[in-house]
Amino acid sequence: MRKHKSDRVMGMLTLMLLGMGLIVIYAIGPMRANVMNSAYGTSYSENHFFIHQLITVAVAVVAAVVAFMVPYKVVRKFSKMVLVLGLLLCVALAGLAVMGSGLAKCELGACRWINISSSLSFQPAEVLKFGMVLYLAGLMAERKKEGKLDSLEFWLPFGLVSGVSLLFVVVIQKDLGTGISLMAIILAMLFMSGVRMKWFIATLGVVGVCGVLAVVTSPHRVERLLTFGSAESSDSYHIENAMIAIGTGGFMGVGIGNSVQATGYLPESINDSVFAVMGETFGFGGLVAVVVCFTTLLMRLLRAANYLHDDEQSLVVVGIFAWLAAHVILNIASMTGLIPLTGITLPLLSAGGTSMMFTMAALGLALQLTCYTGREPRSEKSSQTVAERRSLA
Repeated sequence: MRKHKSDRVMGMLTLMLLGMGLIVIYAIGPMRANVMNSAYGTSYSENHFFIHQLITVAVAVVAAVVAFMVPYKVVRKFSKMVLVLGLLLCVALAGLAVMGSGLAKCELGACRWINISSSLSFQPAEVLKFGMVLYLAGLMAERKKEGKLDSLEFWLPFGLVSGVSLLFVVVIQKDLGTGISLMAIILAMLFMSGVRMKWFIATLGVVGVCGVLAVVTSPHRVERLLTFGSAESSDSYHIENAMIAIGTGGFMGVGIGNSVQATGYLPESINDSVFAVMGETFGFGGLVAVVVCFTTLLMRLLRAANYLHDDEQSLVVVGIFAWLAAHVILNIASMTGLIPLTGITLPLLSAGGTSMMFTMAALGLALQLTCYTGREPRSEKSSQTVAERRSLA
């Protein structure tokens, strides 16, 4: 396929969301600094969090540009290396946590970050997600080309890598939110790879059973599920204040710098709760704009996957779509009280260095692949072949 111009709509939507994120962090950064200074005795300046987010966005944009410029044929050569690096970092984090090292950043009994300095930390799970997308796309496309999607040569490495990755993220790091996004990536790519439907359903069943076990073996997850929607829930305060923030905003919002919930009432106002704060600041109209931008961006990713005739490239975009969609759906559903509270960032808007950098790198890679889409969707013959394989008993 001859290279052509990339999907400009996808690029513009990404930049728009980044801009929205900077505006909201600028609006609530001073309040966040005051809360932190009062609660923990820190000495953050009023512009600390905005400057930090500005630097984060700059680094993330560079990551996106690099991912866009480096040819995919070069990127794919390092897919296994990225996956192994992510797994090794997860192993290192677990080891540091067991030793009680200060290099492992632990909060509320969960160790999910590696401390680089007093003000800088790194989340290995983000590297793992990026590596998983690249590795699975290559594995699935290669086995499909060889006609071995139903063989042990595919299912053994697929099951091993997926199982070990989920074990580290969900069980060891106790990060169910990131685990769900990882499962979304795995299942979406598996579904689109063309495996027989019976094997996909079986995999779905195994994931479901493991998900239930992950919940029932964790007391705080069981409590969170059983008390969901109850005033007795330990998360009720968080959800109630998120709903108050969204309700207070009305249609037009209270305006920049006038948020009340960001002054200390709403936990994680610049991270997991940024959607609720945006509702208070910019109102229902602002939230609709955010949802429309995310929905359109996700649809552009699906369109690109459908118009990429190379199986591996198409699967990469599918994985990125599932990654982004899982974060958006889980975060917004949590903040609006539709599901039990799940600690997960809202892509491109929440403060957070590692998440922002790898999300932008993934989008940069997807943007590069849109340069190789065809004029027509994937051939009907290919679609029929997949349907026939799935119908086979």
